[in-house]
Amino acid sequence: MAVIETVFTDSLSVTRIAGRYLAHQEGLPKLPVPPLQQTCERYLAALTPIVDPEELNHTRKLLEEFQKPGGVGERLQKGLEQASSYVALSLYHFHSYLDYRMPVVVHSSPGVVLPRMEFSDRQGQMRYAAKLIAGVLDFKSMIDNETLPVEYLGGKPLCMNQYYQVLSSCRIPGTKRDTVVNYTLDKRPPTHITVVHNFQFFVLDVYNSDGTPLTVDQIYIQLEKIWNSSLQTNKEPIGILTSNHRNSWGKAYDNLIKDKTNQESVRAIQKSIFTVCLDAPMPHASDDMYRTRAGVQMLHGGGSRWNSGNRWFDKTLQFIIGEDGTCGLIYEHAPAEGPPIVSLIDHVVEYMKKSEMVRTPMVPLRMPQKLHFNITPEIKMDIEEAKQNMNIMVHDLDMKVSVFSHFGKDFPKSQKMSPDAFIQMALQLAYYRIHKRCCPTYESASLRMFRLGRTDTIRSMSIDSDKFVKAMDDPAKHNIEKVALLDKAVKAHRAYADMAIRGQAIDRHLLGLKLQAIEDLAALPEIFMDTSYAVALHFNLSTSQVPAKTNCVMCFGPVVSDGYGVCYNPMDTHINFAVSAFNSCQHTNAARLAQALEDALLDIKTLLEQTPKAKL
Repeated sequence: MAVIETVFTDSLSVTRIAGRYLAHQEGLPKLPVPPLQQTCERYLAALTPIVDPEELNHTRKLLEEFQKPGGVGERLQKGLEQASSYVALSLYHFHSYLDYRMPVVVHSSPGVVLPRMEFSDRQGQMRYAAKLIAGVLDFKSMIDNETLPVEYLGGKPLCMNQYYQVLSSCRIPGTKRDTVVNYTLDKRPPTHITVVHNFQFFVLDVYNSDGTPLTVDQIYIQLEKIWNSSLQTNKEPIGILTSNHRNSWGKAYDNLIKDKTNQESVRAIQKSIFTVCLDAPMPHASDDMYRTRAGVQMLHGGGSRWNSGNRWFDKTLQFIIGEDGTCGLIYEHAPAEGPPIVSLIDHVVEYMKKSEMVRTPMVPLRMPQKLHFNITPEIKMDIEEAKQNMNIMVHDLDMKVSVFSHFGKDFPKSQKMSPDAFIQMALQLAYYRIHKRCCPTYESASLRMFRLGRTDTIRSMSIDSDKFVKAMDDPAKHNIEKVALLDKAVKAHRAYADMAIRGQAIDRHLLGLKLQAIEDLAALPEIFMDTSYAVALHFNLSTSQVPAKTNCVMCFGPVVSDGYGVCYNPMDTHINFAVSAFNSCQHTNAARLAQALEDALLDIKTLLEQTPKAKL
């Protein structure tokens, strides 16, 4: 198989090489436990620009006490260094999603907006859907045959486990904690997908009796049957139950599956390989607003009046295809991060560009099976409650999806700067200009160099970024000094990012120490009850670079009530941005941050262009 390359971080690219999944997984190292002193020093440095000097001094004393030889910190560190404890921490990320009780909609599940399609009728919608389904099945064949190319970063193999979790899996609600089921390894793995149209769910077998996948034409015919069987729109939107608060949905779920018909229908959705949502067209939006409207449609479906009931939000992977050409997907975050999802998208988009195969002789295909639900008055009440809560979320989500068209990765690279670090510094500047302060910033770093690794935090707000943003608009500072500060901030970010992907960042380690303390001690160490710790974890900026070859953008909600969610896909000559905030917070505004970000990127470019290189 040919080697393919894709951008992963700026100084390194991910290389894909054919390899057997399981043999490769066995050789991956476990997540390392960083030295305690190193983490404490880096934690103090991360706090320096975001807490006041008095608070910082108090935290410094607590950390000195925590690190004393033979003290609490040393005991907890030793506990973590016993392999099993820290390996469990690799999985903690997965379990933290299942313990989270807010709705998965907006608060957890990311959406992806794909380029707008040219179709505007049901034939175009179903033709596109049929090709997309065939493309995903093609990707699935690589997973099933263990021929999915193994990814390498800087010559080191990456954990491929997440790729094996996204198909044939689903989240199951509980009244206190959720679970995830994966049917891939069943004796008889699923051979069907779920298709939902006008709030009605159908089982569509996508394999012939001999195990070969249906052709695009066959899938199209089956989708047409589904469409014709679900023309009425007066059905109860049973899927909207999955958008509710997890405890409420857990109770409603227990009630729903008491009925045998309901239980069988729910199981069929959960067991399906993935779900395809054939959406009704949304109200027309101007070209300027279209991407934003598409972003919210991927995240929540537009509310109970529109497509929010045309989903099963617990399903790991749902492709959304609107009759008006709006396309994308939403995925449930517990089993995987963004990069495997984007790799799947890139594969499917490439697959769909191929001219279709020679048409196969048409053999009669079984009618797709409609899933039935018996709606009791109690279930009807649960649906009404979920509708109301969904509509509140819809009104509260403030979103702006935009294309920064002035330059892409090309410009920072021409300046010998990391594109990701360059964008993060512009984001720091944009936030500072609006809010007149710097804030804790989360950027996800992949831990896939390690077995079952998920993510750690790149802390983009640093002592160096703080100095740069404060100098940028200071008329007393000369351009040459500003450029030197920018260069230093970019390099500091690059260094932290490299450190994070090698398992040496602070957040996963601090969390491990805290969890170890909860397990071992009667009382939590003071460093975890300190105001500084709460401030450090209040990420007003939650950000992620999710690069793709496809001209798409991922979007997600903020992680705190007064924060922003910012995702970006840097292409060669432009950058796709998705910015979210909550309308209920009077201090945040997605469009304002998006505009400030555009201004910051242009201002930094101007600064670099106006400062003669010879003097640097």
